Formats: sequence, C-alpha cells, structure tokens
Amino acid sequence: MVRLITALMLLGLAGGPALAQRTQREVAKPTTPADDSKANSPDVPEVYAIAGRFDRVLILRFKYQADLLAGLESMVKQHKIRNAVILAGAGSLRGYHVHTVTNRTFPSMNIYTKDPTAPADIVSMNGYVVDGRVHAHITLTDTEKAFGGHLEPGTEVFTFAVVTLGVLAEGVDLKRVDDKTCR
Repeated sequence: MVRLITALMLLGLAGGPALAQRTQREVAKPTTPADDSKANSPDVPEVYAIAGRFDRVLILRFKYQADLLAGLESMVKQHKIRNAVILAGAGSLRGYHVHTVTNRTFPSMNIYTKDPTAPADIVSMNGYVVDGRVHAHITLTDTEKAFGGHLEPGTEVFTFAVVTLGVLAEGVDLKRVDDKTCR
C-alpha cells in the first residue's frame, strides 16, 4: 500500500495526467468607462421584437476530434450565413472550453473554464449568428452535474455532434441583439 501511495505521489510530481486538467481564468470585458457607467435610456424599450422568417435550415454534423466552434464558424462562412438562430445541438465531447459571466455590475467579468480531458454530453445548444459572427451557448453534463456557458475554441467532439441552424432571410438585422451598450 505504501508503494502504491508513493508511486501515485511521484506520478503527480512528475507531471503525469494532472497537467492537462481543468483550468480557470477570470477576464474583465469592459467597453469604455462611459459605456459601462451609462444609465438605461428611455429611448431603448424594455423589450422589442425582430420579425423574420427562416430562409433555410442547416443541420451540421461534426466528427470525432472536430473543434465545435471552429466548425460552426467554418460552416457560417462556407454557406454565407449572415444571421441565424442556433436551434439545437446534441452529441458528446472529449473536452470543453466555455466562459460565463461572474458579476452583476459593469464592467462585466467572465470566467473561462477549460478542461481538455473531461468528457461531457451536449444536452442543449442555442444562440445566434449575428452579422456572420457565431454567438453560441452550450449546456453540458457529466456524471455529476450540468453546466455550460459561451462556447469557446478547444471544445472537441467525441462520438459526434449535431447542430441545427435556422438561417434567417435577408433583411433581418440582429446587429444589436448582443450589444451590452444598447440599454
């Protein structure tokens, strides 16, 4: 038993599998001090609607070891998608990289969580393509919990992943939907 414990300790000290484990870093996401401190404008409604129709629906399938975000960005470019809704996502991952907001006052703070060796299932995916830019959110589950956030590079597919995009018809403008200064 003592030999086993000693071997495990030496493996940990020698930089064994623990080196590629979960990491977190917190990052401030300021706009400008003026934008971060401005009050809500009475000219911006509490909520507003953007009407539109789907031009087409694309179902994207990702293979083993594909980077989920890079694949989404590639398909958006290849299919010349300007604005779309991420309707669904399912599959499994070999590792993930996400970020979530960590505070309630401006400037916003985000914590980036990356674990390249943690398997997880994709139980949900949603978000938007805004003027050609992917803004994807993902919900994952492992054997203990569900978690998620904004999809980041380095989220690697395991068995497969499927993502469904509803491509919006021309004339739908989503430029301000994720603009935190529009308040």
